[in-house]
Amino acid sequence: MSPPAPTYKPHLPSNIITQGLLSEAQLESVIYAGQTHCEFLSGSYIVDDSWDNVTVAATSSENAVRFRRGWFLGDGTGAGKGRQCAGIILDNWCQERRKAIWVSKSSALIEDARRDWCALGGSEKDIIDLSNIKLGDPIPFTQGILFCTYSTLRSLHNGKSRLKQIVEWAGKDFEGAIAFDECHVMGNAMAQEGKLGMVAASQQGIVGLRLQNALPQARVVYVSATGATKVSNLSYANRLGLWQTGDFPFTSREDFVESIEGGGIAAMEVVARDLKALGLYLARSLSFDGVEYEMLEIELTPTQERIYDNYADAFQIIHNNLHKALEACNITGAKTYNRAAKMSAMSQFESHKQRFFNHLLTGLKCPMLIKAIEQDLTAGNAVVIQIVSTNEELLKRRLNEVPASEWKDLNLDLTPREYVLDYLVSAFPVHLHEIHSGVDGDERSEPAFDADGSPIVSSEAVALRDALVDKLASLDPIPGALEQLLWHFGNKQVAEVTGRSKRVLKDDSGRLFVDSRVLGLTLRKLTHSWREISKYSSSLMLVVQAEVITRI
Repeated sequence: MSPPAPTYKPHLPSNIITQGLLSEAQLESVIYAGQTHCEFLSGSYIVDDSWDNVTVAATSSENAVRFRRGWFLGDGTGAGKGRQCAGIILDNWCQERRKAIWVSKSSALIEDARRDWCALGGSEKDIIDLSNIKLGDPIPFTQGILFCTYSTLRSLHNGKSRLKQIVEWAGKDFEGAIAFDECHVMGNAMAQEGKLGMVAASQQGIVGLRLQNALPQARVVYVSATGATKVSNLSYANRLGLWQTGDFPFTSREDFVESIEGGGIAAMEVVARDLKALGLYLARSLSFDGVEYEMLEIELTPTQERIYDNYADAFQIIHNNLHKALEACNITGAKTYNRAAKMSAMSQFESHKQRFFNHLLTGLKCPMLIKAIEQDLTAGNAVVIQIVSTNEELLKRRLNEVPASEWKDLNLDLTPREYVLDYLVSAFPVHLHEIHSGVDGDERSEPAFDADGSPIVSSEAVALRDALVDKLASLDPIPGALEQLLWHFGNKQVAEVTGRSKRVLKDDSGRLFVDSRVLGLTLRKLTHSWREISKYSSSLMLVVQAEVITRI
């Protein structure tokens, strides 16, 4: 369903067009947002002092307000939703509406907001970080883009609230843009029936609605690639006019949710279609037209095959010992005495097993991948690698076990094997259970405790676990994929675009040491624009966001 032909003409500097700072698709978003923001929802309303309750009122009623219509941007990953938000704000900025509010889910995303705003010619100083302003203090800026997170927005202390602070700064006649980035975070903005009874509305959803109700003339933009997995998660989007306005046949938000839920996925698709037809919603994705794929076949060497077989055998032993440990702990035996404990133990085992072999196979692929990368770099191509995981949490746990004084000369194994050792130490069943007969005569087991209230440990289960630890410690270590790439090419040639705050590097002598990363500067420098990847043709960029290794 195509949206209607727009008539709105955005107010943007000429270089936005001449230099291609916004693509045609991104300009389309600015235009449709501007078109929508020129309209108001049908009817007039009264908003109470709490900004929670909105009731229909006559147009002539005292304090009656009209709500400006909002717009929804649902583009997929990589389409540049942040750049489009910046474009919409810039359009209003050029029309002397020089106050805007940008709400996002993470404080780290302020760097992305600055990057996108500056890319369109704005200044970093225009982005105001609300977290730097004390709660309750007046915001001392007459213009700017106020950036805050949803968690900051809902902050309340000693009767002072961030929401009130923002509304007072904006002013009751505020007509600027409010961008709700990753707006699905406001899902569950209404109480609803759950499997175990009524589920209260989320505080983030409630405060998001209050902000919209407090500033009725604001130009609201909802931004999310996953706007709603279920219809109740759309309850924050009151500016679309889906209920209460007469534009759609739903008298209230509850009526809308109940009606659409009854129609299932088909009804949700009808809502999306109608919103697109009205020009209130755009959801585009990057085209893969012209993309070529080449399968890189990995031939395992005899050594790698031996390593894989050894680990497969080790997991078979772990599996057998797990069942023996469950019996030693009286969780199982002639029958299962504690079904929940058994299910938990087996679930932990299977989870760690899948995670381990995923990392192991990825690590085994790296030698062949490195050869392919070297060929591409020799040919003058830029290389982007997507990796399943950075192993950051595992690294943090291991570094916590090592004094900081030893970080400059580290003796540490960072291999997938550590996941299994972590499982054996933390999750392998060793706590003894006592078997009891219930009123119905059925035998069940419960954890046993000593006189001090400490769990009693089964010596037999501990022996089984320790034997497994010794077995694993004798197997060949396989470094993680990220470490292999960094150690081979060197951290100065690799532009690592990840969220890691620390990493383990290798110097020229092969000595391992801990390197702390300045995330804000790194991300701003390296992710300015995907179109600039060609500038890094001599570098290797690591982007951790996919479930497979992909060489682009």
